[in-house]
Amino acid sequence: MWFRTTFLIIHLLVLWCVPTILFAQESVDDPPTDAGLDEILQGFDDDEDADTQEGQRNEISESLDDKKDSGGEDQSLDDVLEGFDEEEGVPKEEASKTETEQLPSHKLSGIVSLGVSYAYDHDDPKPGEPDYRGLNRLRPELNLEWEGRLSKNWRALVGGHFFYDFAYAIKGEEQFTEAMLDLYESEALLDEAFLQGMLSSDLDLKIGRQIVAWGRSDNIRVVDILNPLDFREPGLVDIEDLRLPVFMTKLDYYFPNWSLSGLALHEIRFSFNPVFNAEFFPFDQPLPPEEKPANTFDNTQFGLALNGTFSGWDISFYGARFFQDETHLEMVSPGQLVRRHSRLNMLGAGMNFAWGNWLLKSEAGYFDGLEFLALPGETKSRFDFMLGLEYSGFSETLLSLEMVNRHLIDFDPRLKASPGGVRENQFQAVFRGQKNFMHDSLHLTFLASMFGRQADGGAFQRFSVGYDVRDNVLVTVGVVTYQSGDLPFFTNIGDNDRLFFDARYFF
Repeated sequence: MWFRTTFLIIHLLVLWCVPTILFAQESVDDPPTDAGLDEILQGFDDDEDADTQEGQRNEISESLDDKKDSGGEDQSLDDVLEGFDEEEGVPKEEASKTETEQLPSHKLSGIVSLGVSYAYDHDDPKPGEPDYRGLNRLRPELNLEWEGRLSKNWRALVGGHFFYDFAYAIKGEEQFTEAMLDLYESEALLDEAFLQGMLSSDLDLKIGRQIVAWGRSDNIRVVDILNPLDFREPGLVDIEDLRLPVFMTKLDYYFPNWSLSGLALHEIRFSFNPVFNAEFFPFDQPLPPEEKPANTFDNTQFGLALNGTFSGWDISFYGARFFQDETHLEMVSPGQLVRRHSRLNMLGAGMNFAWGNWLLKSEAGYFDGLEFLALPGETKSRFDFMLGLEYSGFSETLLSLEMVNRHLIDFDPRLKASPGGVRENQFQAVFRGQKNFMHDSLHLTFLASMFGRQADGGAFQRFSVGYDVRDNVLVTVGVVTYQSGDLPFFTNIGDNDRLFFDARYFF
């Protein structure tokens, strides 16, 4: 199995190199650029910096207007520059309006998409199992987002999506369970929906369903624990497209080079995982029933983040008390098991350091309160450490490698007999390569993720090609391959390899 994976990776790298050679002349003709580094460092400067600059520009403009009205010496400068900022056919009074005043009071945008996938490596189904061979996704989807500016400093946003997957009707709905159809065939959900604004010049409020991404990694989660993920079809898209919004209250206080964020999560929401008999469900039998914490005041989750941004580097410190997304088994009576979510405490940190075309990033997290079936009444702690490196020195190319080790402190040998085979150390590595061609209209992406130093825990690879047909039309085709491993999530998924197609229209 691992030989097949290595063989596939070699061929994908060959496919990667061929267009690089073909377009090499284009790269030689173009002057060197640091655009890739600029993209990496994008976000180092907070939006508040832009607001400050805008305020300074307004103050300078008002000062010049005052001098002009008083007949001062700067009037000649206005005469010289007269008309430079005016648009043709626009009266001078209207051209002088601020950008904020010209913004629409509300805006409706969205995405219409069609997702298709085809499984080409499935074995014949066993009696009573669904048939996942061939077409297993034919999903049109509509995403809508409305944004309204309530005042100069306040805005509201409401988004949602709807999809219907025709693949289940084509294959025959009778072979799928009701739980599967409820989770996979159709969906209509509220996504981000929040109110955001300034309580003062240094204090912002954001309340409602929202996404808050902690940490520095783009592919691995260490301190990014606030939003659950959609694991129904793993490997098809990146983490940034998998996060599920959660209803929370977020306060941000800003002071020179630093910001302090306090969060209260009022909604308890967990990841979407495959259900029994689903294509990616790893076991032959259903799991024990799950007990989810109620959305009560006592179960409110909390988070605190201190972020510092400096020239060429940044650093963040995190703390949280939250419910673990993964469940553990508990024996409630002889022979009766339930799945429960432990309440954990987390202390963590993240850092970026930029040097030329290189970006070094790291994360660390200490988790306390982990529970296991093999250790009733006991709790354990875990330390996770992630180290990543990105390079953007090649034209229109970004290469990155991220590695994490999750170490269970004071490991007890009894845990080896736990369901899923708990390990003292769990290693994961992700390699990612991106390259753009044809003036950023053709996008090649390769991603390989492995669990365990020899990929014995499981692995998957994704290779995709995206093309901007127009400014608002993107078409992507690709392939995802999976390797089974001894981690529960990767049990028996080695034959789920698939081709996929995605077309999106943005409006």
